[in-house]
Amino acid sequence: MKRRDFLRTAGCGTLGLIASGCLLQGNAAESKTNDFMSLFESDDPAVMKLTEEIYRKCILGKVFEPEGTLKHNWIAPGGGYRGQWIWDTMFVVDLLSILPGRKKVIRDVFQNYWDFQVRWNAKMPDYAHDMIPCMIEPAKENWLEYPAYSQIPILAWGLERVYNRNGDKELLKQSLKALEKFHEWYWRERNVTNIGLIAVGSYSGVTQHARFETFDYECNMDGLKMTHHPRRTGEKEGPWYGDTCITGNTSFLIMAEKSLVRLAKIMGEKEMAVRRQVRIDKSVDAMRTHMWDEEAGIFLSVQRDTLEKVPVATIGSWMPLAAGVPTKKMAARMAKLMRSSSWNTPLPVPTVDRKDKRWKSDGFWRGDVWPPTSYLAASGLANYGEHKLAAEISDKTVANAIKNGISEHYDSISGKTLGVEYLGMTCTIVTMMLDGLTSKYKLLKKY
Repeated sequence: MKRRDFLRTAGCGTLGLIASGCLLQGNAAESKTNDFMSLFESDDPAVMKLTEEIYRKCILGKVFEPEGTLKHNWIAPGGGYRGQWIWDTMFVVDLLSILPGRKKVIRDVFQNYWDFQVRWNAKMPDYAHDMIPCMIEPAKENWLEYPAYSQIPILAWGLERVYNRNGDKELLKQSLKALEKFHEWYWRERNVTNIGLIAVGSYSGVTQHARFETFDYECNMDGLKMTHHPRRTGEKEGPWYGDTCITGNTSFLIMAEKSLVRLAKIMGEKEMAVRRQVRIDKSVDAMRTHMWDEEAGIFLSVQRDTLEKVPVATIGSWMPLAAGVPTKKMAARMAKLMRSSSWNTPLPVPTVDRKDKRWKSDGFWRGDVWPPTSYLAASGLANYGEHKLAAEISDKTVANAIKNGISEHYDSISGKTLGVEYLGMTCTIVTMMLDGLTSKYKLLKKY
């Protein structure tokens, strides 16, 4: 069962508009903006057309005016989902920040996260304080019970991307302290063995909710079990903590901590930078020690209590590259593996090792391809000097979107579209070009 089907069955209401036949429309004022393409240039008309379509439908078309519990402008992912996610939103604000006149909108988007922390803290015990959920819905009556889980922790990465594009120090001033609190919640509630490796979990105690904190249906979580906290006891404690430490979420938290260190230094928060660096060093060492598999040549998730490796490589196994976790030797080994038949599908990067028995070219996080994860894998490879390999991944991603269209995810063999048309985070196809990861397809920002 896919996440959308699960949400419909759970009756959470996020699909209400589609079910009633209504289409979710973005802020009209934003959508009618027609001069943004003057900021970009390319010799390829197909690239310009793709860029314009992505900006209109995946970025500007996803901005909404304040509503309900979302007291400020907010960004929806698409596909009828009425709420602001963590993962999807950061890729959208990254590219939105290129456009002039969007500073207030982006400040609003981040403020929605910090507002939720205040509401949540007023209702929850101390140990749960400062969580930010997977999604914040504008008209959610049972927001305290659902979602009672978070999502891939890339808020600091998104904040840094925005600052590097628009230089908004007011946004940093508004965000850093609340952001550090969110990071501390993550370490406190997801690093429960204090070794530096991040597991998944949910205060609902529902196993699938815990999986929703990362890449929903990754094969490395098939055996996930929910447990009580291994050290904390109490009458109201529940089985809220997953027993598997995940390569992806551990990498993303390291990546976010590195962003927070750099932003703290910009704002003169030296003590904060020192605190965050301690977390980074411990976690990087733990990943290299316990998650690196020399024989497989890649990082693997591990059982939380025994540190036994889960013997399947998934798309999360590639995220350490984006976080700068591998040594140069490890990264070279990973690049060699990426060129092998296990991962070198016609459209890269598949979400599980092609040799795994669960692999299927259109399987939901079980062999399909998602532009954001392909972008992060390519970006990580480029950071380790593997520019040609990064360009191969990126050029194939762009070419496929030009040929088959803009969608949530794709079949890794045929390249055919899967899931939601114009999902917001598919904008990372443009990000690949703007970041200089592509070789054939060029897109430049003029000024």
